[in-house]
Amino acid sequence: MSTTTVVHLLRHGEVHNPDGILYGRLPEFHLSENGAEMAALAADWFAGRDIAALYSSPLDRAKETAGAVADEFGLAVRFDERLIEAGNTFQGMSLSSRSVRDPQVLRRLYNPFRPSWGEPYSRIVARMVDAIKVVRKEAWGREAVCVSHQLPIWMARRAAEQKRLWHRPDRRQCNLASVTSLTFEDQKLVSVGYTEPAAALYRGKGPLVPGA
Repeated sequence: MSTTTVVHLLRHGEVHNPDGILYGRLPEFHLSENGAEMAALAADWFAGRDIAALYSSPLDRAKETAGAVADEFGLAVRFDERLIEAGNTFQGMSLSSRSVRDPQVLRRLYNPFRPSWGEPYSRIVARMVDAIKVVRKEAWGREAVCVSHQLPIWMARRAAEQKRLWHRPDRRQCNLASVTSLTFEDQKLVSVGYTEPAAALYRGKGPLVPGA
């Protein structure tokens, strides 16, 4: 008999970011009121599931999202640097249509396949896979939640589905407070699922949020 284990990759909720900063790994970017509601809806979606472990990126928006799940299950949140947002050289900037024509910006856009403006996709996959393996082992035969960010989750999914890593950012299926579920039979991945528990709160927001 094989053992079924599910690792859920939960993206954090909406961030309070009135200036439209690409916040990346910067501190002090917290959930908005709408984002806190999103986190609560995601926690409600997990209710009744056999959640045995809860991990989170150490960034504020992820910690606050994980807190809603922790309250639902009475679990402690463990912080793992491998779940952190992707590194990005544009961190701290506001990338308006005007700024992307700036030579200082354009010079970083020469290789979209790596990508040249941030942490290599292959490196993101490697750290996410390492984290997922650790969490899967801990939650063996049960389920676990890892709170992370849009690009790391999307990279983990594309690798799981054996797809090329380079992609169009506007086509990522990883919306705010969404859940990407990896189901394993023993150590073999058998399915990838996706759901959006907070879809009612998107208010027209697309899947791509700067610094997500």
